[in-house]
Amino acid sequence: MSQYSLLSKERTIASNHFNRWLVPPAALAIHLCIGMAYGFSVFWLPLSRAIGIKNPLACPKEMGLLEELFANNCDWKISSLTWIYTLFFVFLGSSAALFGKWLEHAGPRKAGVVSALCWCGGLVLSAYGVYIHQMWLMWLGSGVIGGIGLGLGYISPVSTLIKWFPDRRGMATGMAIMGFGGGAMVGAPMADYLMRMFATPSSVGVWQTFLCIAAVYFVFMMAGAFAYRVPPAGWVPAGWVPPVAKSKNAMISSRHVDLATAWKTPQFWLIWGVLCLNVSAGIGILGMASPLLQEIFAGKLLGVDLAFNDLSTEQKAQVATIAAGFTGLLSLFNIGGRFFWASCSDYLGRKATYFIFFVLGFALYAAIPSVGKAGHLALFVLSFCIILSMYGGGFATVPAYLADMFGSQMVGAIHGRLLTAWATAGVLGPLLITYIREYQIAHGVAKAQAYDVTMYILAGMLLLGFICNLLVKPVASDKFMSESELAAERQLVRTQESVSQIKVGSAQSAFSSSPVLLSLSWAGVGIPMLIGIWLTFQKAQVLFK
Repeated sequence: MSQYSLLSKERTIASNHFNRWLVPPAALAIHLCIGMAYGFSVFWLPLSRAIGIKNPLACPKEMGLLEELFANNCDWKISSLTWIYTLFFVFLGSSAALFGKWLEHAGPRKAGVVSALCWCGGLVLSAYGVYIHQMWLMWLGSGVIGGIGLGLGYISPVSTLIKWFPDRRGMATGMAIMGFGGGAMVGAPMADYLMRMFATPSSVGVWQTFLCIAAVYFVFMMAGAFAYRVPPAGWVPAGWVPPVAKSKNAMISSRHVDLATAWKTPQFWLIWGVLCLNVSAGIGILGMASPLLQEIFAGKLLGVDLAFNDLSTEQKAQVATIAAGFTGLLSLFNIGGRFFWASCSDYLGRKATYFIFFVLGFALYAAIPSVGKAGHLALFVLSFCIILSMYGGGFATVPAYLADMFGSQMVGAIHGRLLTAWATAGVLGPLLITYIREYQIAHGVAKAQAYDVTMYILAGMLLLGFICNLLVKPVASDKFMSESELAAERQLVRTQESVSQIKVGSAQSAFSSSPVLLSLSWAGVGIPMLIGIWLTFQKAQVLFK
């Protein structure tokens, strides 16, 4: 294969001694880096006083958002900075949809390298934007260019993992997508430490932090990209028999649907609705978890019967610390749910797993207003922890759901197109919970009750998701590619090799890689994750004191 470039897909086809368990840590290396998008809120407060340093130097009240983008003589508002968060997920979904088919042909290594260049390059551009105090450069760098890197990095391992783990599709994608949920858990404490280290009387240390984490992430993401390997067409694990060969399970297909056909089927749009509604319900809560707990329980968190507005400044600070622990606990369940529920789906089935999400989620959302009014803090916290585990589980289970329905040949591209549901939910969910809360408060509803209507609306959204999932049926036989079409597609992506040449399915091919290399690969991603989990758990302990 010497005639192919280092980034070509041909250079990533695995040898007969490759250990498939080296692929998940490669995916985690990329997902842990791009998952820092969830932790960007750690920068909002320092950036809001980048000029004033100790206190924000406010812009004139009459200054509009467009003027603020180019202003260099006053500090940015947090509400303006948080548009970067929206841009992240809009461009994540858009780039995944646009470049999904290219990824299938180019291979995960090339996509991983482009993702690293976009995500880390966007951070460098943002650092320059902070340095010269131009917010439009931050929007462009992190939000747009970085968002494109998020999309490519997010979907780069999906198709590869599903092809390496046809026997454990849910578990494999759950492991990788767990990394995206855990990225903030690792990156936010690192960014906080670096900002404090670089802070001076004339700088809040953000632009230096951006450059440092860009360098660290670039090394990890490039290592992950070059560690990717793809199995030759037709490879299966030793001794594994496809489900359709053992049973008549029509919900798991052994054939493949082309992207151009898949996105026109009702199954695609029903699963799109399933993901969008599940994510919309969870993402709004994730973004408002801290004020939600503070406003509903207020003084009860400190053992006093006072409404939030009646608390002293010191008491509000104590409540905010407890709420930060609550947010950290939700993050742990969001991460753990990605692996737990996706792995369970290998045994329960994808459709049944989503039924659990919608039925249990509906019951919990509908019960939360009563739980809050009754003051049952432990039950309230547990309810939201379960909800957030299913939010994360929804992300991790959907790639396997798509592979079951449409086959694995084009699943990366189909998954990329489906992520427009995430982009939609990323706007819909936060707007829904924020504006309903503000409307309620503006019309005299107490803050403690301002979320009740929202909980019932979110429960209704999950009911709609239940109906969408119920309507998912096996794909019609005429939608699948013929043998000649499949052969042409495999020739196009250049992964067709002789099964006999690579000794397909032998135990030696699957598990004879160096155990030292395997241990080092997992340690490289496992140690940062364990540190992040420990730090998050320490913050969450305040809830139980």
